[in-house]
Amino acid sequence: PLSRFEKMISGMYLGEIVRNILMDFTKRGLLFRGRISERLKTRGIFETKFLSQIESDCLALLQVRSILQHLGLESTCDDSIIVKEVCAVVARRAAQLCGAGMAAVVDKIRENRGLEFLKVTVGVDGTLYKLHPHFSTVMQDTVRQLSPQCEVTFLQSEDGSGKGAALITAVACRIREAGQR
Repeated sequence: PLSRFEKMISGMYLGEIVRNILMDFTKRGLLFRGRISERLKTRGIFETKFLSQIESDCLALLQVRSILQHLGLESTCDDSIIVKEVCAVVARRAAQLCGAGMAAVVDKIRENRGLEFLKVTVGVDGTLYKLHPHFSTVMQDTVRQLSPQCEVTFLQSEDGSGKGAALITAVACRIREAGQR
């Protein structure tokens, strides 16, 4: 169902996915010397903003350790490397799934219109797309790879509403089309 797909790609859920993976790794003795802190057991404690911060290219492992300490986790340098990798994998998977869904939709539109090639603009909204250091790039690359017969331009909405993103895209396309006449 759609809600399950949303849970795999939405910023609202990615932190929780990471927390569950960290819990599992800790139970297996792969992280935090096998000790699960009470805070790590707390649902929602690993916010998606931590995922974006930890994945930031300029963030040193010392800063990753600082975020983990904030969560009550005594971490080693190796723990920080593993956590950074878990965050990268979860975010990449979400971006690729999002891109795959988008590719399927634009390709279906192309087919339904009987076109050999489709040029389309898509309004995008959400903090994950806006703030995560790699999400938008991975998503766009995935769309390009999976629907090579479609040229998709992504237009970011600033108002934080999905309806707003659609409206802004429609208006921007009309303005662009009017300018090309």
